[in-house]
Amino acid sequence: MLIASYRKDLFGNAAESGSTHIMANTGTPIFHNDAGVDKIYVGSKQFQCMGAKPPFDHPHIYLDMGDDNEIVCPYCSTLYVYDPTLAWNESRPAEAALVD
Repeated sequence: MLIASYRKDLFGNAAESGSTHIMANTGTPIFHNDAGVDKIYVGSKQFQCMGAKPPFDHPHIYLDMGDDNEIVCPYCSTLYVYDPTLAWNESRPAEAALVD
């Protein structure tokens, strides 16, 4: 008998452990708009926006698109558009994804 274990992700959603698309397993993707583009395509519907890189960043906030495919950051007005062809931590333009 296979028993799946469940936990909650950062947004309180039940998630099956071991799933490759759950952010809690891999961390929360962080995106920025140093380039000042109007639109950033992202591979995750739940992520963190920091505006620009420090020291010009705004408060780092979590954005959740929910059932929508786009969201506007209330601080920097960047339009984020979900693109399922991108990996969970990828963006277009690629330099908008913060890499540690």
